[in-house]
Amino acid sequence: MTHLTRLNELSPAEAERELLTCCGSREWARRVASCRPYADAADLMENADGVWRALDEADWREAFRAHPRIGEKKADAGQTDREKAWSAGEQAGMGDAAAQTQQALAEGNRRYEERFGYIYIVCATGKSADEMLDLLTERLSNDPAAEILVAAEEQRKITRIRLEKLLAD
Repeated sequence: MTHLTRLNELSPAEAERELLTCCGSREWARRVASCRPYADAADLMENADGVWRALDEADWREAFRAHPRIGEKKADAGQTDREKAWSAGEQAGMGDAAAQTQQALAEGNRRYEERFGYIYIVCATGKSADEMLDLLTERLSNDPAAEILVAAEEQRKITRIRLEKLLAD
């Protein structure tokens, strides 16, 4: 049985729980689960992207809260073991970060949260700590209306990567 077949056959509540490991928005998980069955992975990805883009800012912010801050180990809302492992892999670029970079990211995270009211969200996969710091510094100059759209797109990228992992597990 493929992982997509398994996802298609889960009860609605079980499918939502599985999908919540990919994106912390309950509304996103509910809507994506309700569109099953999916013909293939591309169908799931297309629908997941469309659902994400149709959500409102409150749903996006809910998803953001499910993430640890860049450089931290756990999110405020808590994570499953699977999510912790995925997050650690996504933030692998932090592993060899200089103390100065780690300090600058911690300070940047604080400033970002003060400015925008949610944590700094970046698709960290494949990025070094210095790259994430550079992006954070650039994004601090965005106006709030523009930044929420940037953050939402970063979350969409993270969700897509996690859906791919879910299908591969």
